[in-house]
Amino acid sequence: MNREKRMPVIAGNWKMNSGSPAEASALLSGLLGACPKDPACEVVVCPPAPVLMLASETLQGSAIALGAQNCHFAPSGAYTGEMSAAMLTGVGCTHVIVGHSERRQYFGETNETAGKRLAAAVGGGLCGILCVGESLAEREAGQEIETCAAQLAGGLAEISAEMLEYVMIAYEPVWAIGTGHTATAEEANRVCGEIRRLLAERYGTETAERVRILYGGSMNEKNAAELLAQPEIDGGLIGGASLKPESFAAIVRACEAGEAKA
Repeated sequence: MNREKRMPVIAGNWKMNSGSPAEASALLSGLLGACPKDPACEVVVCPPAPVLMLASETLQGSAIALGAQNCHFAPSGAYTGEMSAAMLTGVGCTHVIVGHSERRQYFGETNETAGKRLAAAVGGGLCGILCVGESLAEREAGQEIETCAAQLAGGLAEISAEMLEYVMIAYEPVWAIGTGHTATAEEANRVCGEIRRLLAERYGTETAERVRILYGGSMNEKNAAELLAQPEIDGGLIGGASLKPESFAAIVRACEAGEAKA
């Protein structure tokens, strides 16, 4: 399959920012005003949990879909602070981020638990964005592909080829997240290509060619066009720039421009 047949995706991860109703309303209004009304790519925003309902109501009828930043693997139970897939779909979420490096670093997320969360999310009707990527030490040791392979193996352990239709992979080199540093476009494309090769080994080439692979290491309005022009990069998981409506909209437009050139 040619890249042109994979719908690109720009997903904004607000992290623990703009979580009050007033802040979220202002940011959502800004995004709705700045982003194209009929974008050539899929656009998703993932606000903090307390404002998901507000975001759902605000985005209703727009071209921007709603995602969450985490999802538990149990449907219900004594899991204080967690949210199930049914809770997320109940407030209007269609997407969810799973296995983000900050969840791994600060909250004990493992490849195994990320895999359980992803399976629960997809089984519960959500599109899962599985995050993989290496630390600086792993990159310097030449272990970036080995690290991504282990994270994919754990994260996709319960995902069948049929379920993979509802999974995106976000390659986020940990050393580039929120640091202002980013992999070169060529290097990001190389690793994304290796991720697709690993998917092909597991699911077959035809299935792997349909999976959308995003880049998530400090993509912004200045470097987006070059990154999105790469054949193996199908969009971006955007952190800091997703909190700035004009910057986020510029990335969406860069995605459209990249598709026009393809």
